[in-house]
Amino acid sequence: MIKITNLQIELNSIIAAYNALVKGIDEAALDNRDRAYGGIIRAGKGKLVESIARQLVRSAWCTVLNQPGSRLTMDKTKFRIRLKDDYINRMKEPYVKNYLVKNKSTIAYKFGTDVHVYIDGRLVIPIECKAYTENAMMKRILFDAALMQEAKGINKYYLLQLESQLGGDYCELNDITYGSPSTHTLISYFDVDLKIITLLKGERKVDQPIHKPEYYKPLTLQRLEWAANMLAADLKQFT
Repeated sequence: MIKITNLQIELNSIIAAYNALVKGIDEAALDNRDRAYGGIIRAGKGKLVESIARQLVRSAWCTVLNQPGSRLTMDKTKFRIRLKDDYINRMKEPYVKNYLVKNKSTIAYKFGTDVHVYIDGRLVIPIECKAYTENAMMKRILFDAALMQEAKGINKYYLLQLESQLGGDYCELNDITYGSPSTHTLISYFDVDLKIITLLKGERKVDQPIHKPEYYKPLTLQRLEWAANMLAADLKQFT
């Protein structure tokens, strides 16, 4: 008899939730007269990926590393990043410069990722969650990662995506991923340790959405175990 581990039980619950949403969201969106079809699909998939991220982190911390859940918290609270002095000093328009100097204490930009992971109240891993990612979106993700490094001193950043549209072999789910030339080029301009987790095999195709029965893609236990272990490897230093 094959023994089912606690980790596998937890990850199988993710698969059940994935199947329930992906196989039912199309019908639910068609039946909903109050919201646009595409908005329901995007919102449903977005919440699903965030939920998967949170469960993967909990499984990595509590089950793989056997650490108390009381030390782990997650949220998506926005952070504030302040105006840089160099920008004010470079400002050539005197009236604008004077305005910035006078209001410097109140000028800020709020930003954040989908899941912020804290151990003992300390932010340790930000996770961006996407139904899919292509390289135009990657530029925004990398800039947010750079802001996170500036504001919080963290250069480790995760991207969790159901499908990949980044090119290369991100969608092949091999033990070693070589990436794509475009994505590597973009990342090379940022001092960020970006880790990309793709959950579903096969490049994302616009005309083949996974919520349609004929294009459904299975979420496998093997891939979720791989993702949980990757997160555990980064969280281990905080045990």
